[in-house]
Amino acid sequence: MIRLGIVGCNYGLAVQLPAFRLDPRCRIVALAGSDPIRTAKLAGEAGIDQAFGGWGDLIEHAAIDALAIATPPCLQPRIAIAAFESDKHIFIEKPLAADLPGAVAMRRHVGSLVAMMDFNFTEIMAWRNAKALLDAGAIGRLRHLVVSWNVESTSTRLRLKNWKTTGDEGGGALGNFGSHSLHYLEWFCGPIVGLMARISGLPDDPSFETNVTLGLDFESGASGSYALSCASYLGSGHRLEFYGEDGMLSLVNPTTDYMRGFSLSHARRPAMVPALIDVDTDPLDRQFPGESRIAPVSRLATRFLDAVEQHRPAEPDLLSGFRVQFLLDAIRRSHATGRWMDVAPMVSM
Repeated sequence: MIRLGIVGCNYGLAVQLPAFRLDPRCRIVALAGSDPIRTAKLAGEAGIDQAFGGWGDLIEHAAIDALAIATPPCLQPRIAIAAFESDKHIFIEKPLAADLPGAVAMRRHVGSLVAMMDFNFTEIMAWRNAKALLDAGAIGRLRHLVVSWNVESTSTRLRLKNWKTTGDEGGGALGNFGSHSLHYLEWFCGPIVGLMARISGLPDDPSFETNVTLGLDFESGASGSYALSCASYLGSGHRLEFYGEDGMLSLVNPTTDYMRGFSLSHARRPAMVPALIDVDTDPLDRQFPGESRIAPVSRLATRFLDAVEQHRPAEPDLLSGFRVQFLLDAIRRSHATGRWMDVAPMVSM
């Protein structure tokens, strides 16, 4: 039995808890939050034995083998490093840290422990079908990728000042949404080798970071364009279009649900109209009608537990998170300087 402690009472309870509980090898034994009274109440309601008013107390006192970390990015390096120093494996949220130095510090401390990132878009069934088609040459050599992601986040709609709306804390639209995209862009298309970026906020309050536009070059020779807004009332949703020498492929989700609703379409020369592709259904997803992130995260959780049991790395690993942090840093530098940034592919840890 692998004993897990969770740090974070929001996403940690809503998604990580049910995702890990689907695997009988895991027992969630402790919960840490910032408010000891609230944390104790939530732990009791969730059937978790121990509750702590701080992550340090959890690591010091709870008998755990691994930690699931779901906190603002500015807190994650200290928590992860403390876990590594206590010989605990970690399952950690994106982005890895608020800045590149924080990610560098985590990378130096991981050692031989399992450290896995929660990049969950690549666990959606329609996305895995799309990846298989691309890898099989369904559109030939990739020429160009277009991504548009237009939604209105809850934090933006309610004008909440938190890490999800503030770029200075490693979040904003870039950290909250863009970190996912940077991972899946390289998962689909291979290493990014160059980029140009523009970041902006609400017209009446630019401190709310809501928009990111990127021009991209990939190592393969393909190019890409990326436009994100989390301030789009009744936005068009999330759309990825792959254009190759022999065809095209698209993933389109017009809904407000980040995980559900993607359709997959494909056309190959000489077809004139894309055809919808039947995608594999997700039997796990039907168990959680109210929360679409649980099923994708459960697949990551299973791989994490496999890695802990078998003493081997798990993908996406800390290097994947570090790579995304490196790209996030390059994007902010490009925006600040107005310059194109060359970004070499990542080397092994």
